[in-house]
Amino acid sequence: MLQLKNLTIESPLFLAPMAGLTHTVLRRLIMAYGGMGLLSTEMLAATKLPRENAEISPYLVRSAVETPLSYQLLVCRVEDLGPAINALHGLRADAVDLNLGCPAPFVRRMGAGSKLMESPAKVRALVAEARRLTSLPLTAKIRLGEDLDEAKLRDFCLMLEGEGLDLLTVHARLRGEAFCRKPRWQWVGKVKEWLTIPVVANGGIFSVDDARKCLAESGADGLMIGRAAAIKPWLFAEIAREVYGASIPAPEVRLPVLYLEFVRILIESFLPERQLGRLKEFTHYFAKNYAFGHQLASAVQPSHSVAEARERALAFFVRNDPDNVPVGVDD
Repeated sequence: MLQLKNLTIESPLFLAPMAGLTHTVLRRLIMAYGGMGLLSTEMLAATKLPRENAEISPYLVRSAVETPLSYQLLVCRVEDLGPAINALHGLRADAVDLNLGCPAPFVRRMGAGSKLMESPAKVRALVAEARRLTSLPLTAKIRLGEDLDEAKLRDFCLMLEGEGLDLLTVHARLRGEAFCRKPRWQWVGKVKEWLTIPVVANGGIFSVDDARKCLAESGADGLMIGRAAAIKPWLFAEIAREVYGASIPAPEVRLPVLYLEFVRILIESFLPERQLGRLKEFTHYFAKNYAFGHQLASAVQPSHSVAEARERALAFFVRNDPDNVPVGVDD
């Protein structure tokens, strides 16, 4: 359990913000299994957020079960924080997260994400202003930097804490390192030693065994799971039970049922033009559960509608997982 201001986080497991993935559909699937501590939105552009319609925006649609929910801001100018944080207050956000780690080229060209780590004075101003504007828990997510510079990283992290951050998540890779590179969990341990606020480890956690190894190397106060959440939405429940001893049922997983539930919630939650792309993005990761999952992803990718994608997916399940296809569902 973690306490951030007035927010009690029952499980030290966090969902990572991921473009095209961390929306209401995936969050609801995860919550159905249990074990979650703090959910997240996708990164939200501070300049656009105040104009978004929360009733229909795929970035903001939220059901009652999605709590607590952190909203991540992509911001590079102090003057954009006021309207954005006011919008988050109106949305009843449970926490505000600052994106200081995204390495995507288009984000860096904006001067945001990991680009901000090159300008500590600018980050100081952003964090100080965000802290002034909200009494909600204020968190941030970073990478380790451009290179392994311990003094530079230490000064940066201490500055964040000094300006009022309540929790820091560290993606344990350098800015230019790809996901295939083994994460440097021991460097999260360095950050943990420097700070008094909670430190959460992120990167390379795809199983209960990974979770144990990460905690052993980092001593982190919690774990943030990203891509694995889309592959195994039940992973939070497994880790909560087997690593943290949570008293929750062992997850019962039937992959075709889970996929069809994703499709159902997708249709229920989003406008038609917002559905297919998100189904294809989810399928890319979910398909990794099967030995020949590339066939599932390849079948869904050329689909022109959600109905067509669902039909193609069902045909794959009938061939590869017939015992778990729901009775009464036609291929």
